[in-house]
Amino acid sequence: MFSTLTPVSTPKIVLFYVFTPLPDPEAIRLWQQTLCEAAGVTGRIIISEHGINSTVGGDIRAVKRYVRGTRSYAAFSGADIKWSDGVGDDFPRLSVKVRSEIVTFGAPGELQVDAGGVVGGGTHLSPESLHELVAERGDDVVFFDGRNAIEAQIGRFRDAIVPPTETTRDFVELIERGDYDHLKDKPVVTYCTGGVRCEVLSVLMRNRGFNEVYQLDGGIVRYGERFGDDGLWDGSLYVFDKRMSVDFTDHATVVGSCTKCGTPTKNVANYPDANGRELVVVCPDCLAGQAS
Repeated sequence: MFSTLTPVSTPKIVLFYVFTPLPDPEAIRLWQQTLCEAAGVTGRIIISEHGINSTVGGDIRAVKRYVRGTRSYAAFSGADIKWSDGVGDDFPRLSVKVRSEIVTFGAPGELQVDAGGVVGGGTHLSPESLHELVAERGDDVVFFDGRNAIEAQIGRFRDAIVPPTETTRDFVELIERGDYDHLKDKPVVTYCTGGVRCEVLSVLMRNRGFNEVYQLDGGIVRYGERFGDDGLWDGSLYVFDKRMSVDFTDHATVVGSCTKCGTPTKNVANYPDANGRELVVVCPDCLAGQAS
């Protein structure tokens, strides 16, 4: 007898990027738009002449259809797809856009890519190689957060430098005015969520005189998959979807604190209400009090 039960939905989210020359970004945009709609996924995709940066979600079957379709394009076939559990309706809509940069640092002319990826970026470090570097060089190693400052408030590498950035564009100004000149002869490890921002940031830093620049391959996501909360990472990972933050284990340290009452929290929300444009670290109680 055949079951009439509806299959249980399993929401998943994938993120990936590929730096590769794309002679016709608009054609790629149209293809990705059609592919997403046909597969049944939503999310945000940015395409430029330098490549693609994608974060989409949906039921696992829909996401698998999208991944299979994307990998059918030769230039994207080797994409490092990072999977995570969604909560359902993680992205309210689909947005597929062509821009001058797939990560907006405001310096599109500086980036060069070829079939192998970004030209002139930092040395890639696997999570294991990162530990080897720290074991070898000790306190000389500098962790440099390549995300917006709000993201680092709930989780970061231990003793990391967190630039006071509100947008990715702020990095160039801070670096060029000399705020981090004292790091130019130190081993600097850039890191970000999945690695895409550091692909560009490491180029910008090297172009401005930083002599030993590394980037964490696969970003915080791959590091957390390997070492969880038993390595050099403290706290929760900020994510750009309905979840807002994720933990790697059940013993993640809470490093954030509520901007209103000081209570330890990893909760990030639009404040003072859901329609507010400013993201802040705010505990559920203060958030509920403001809404009431």
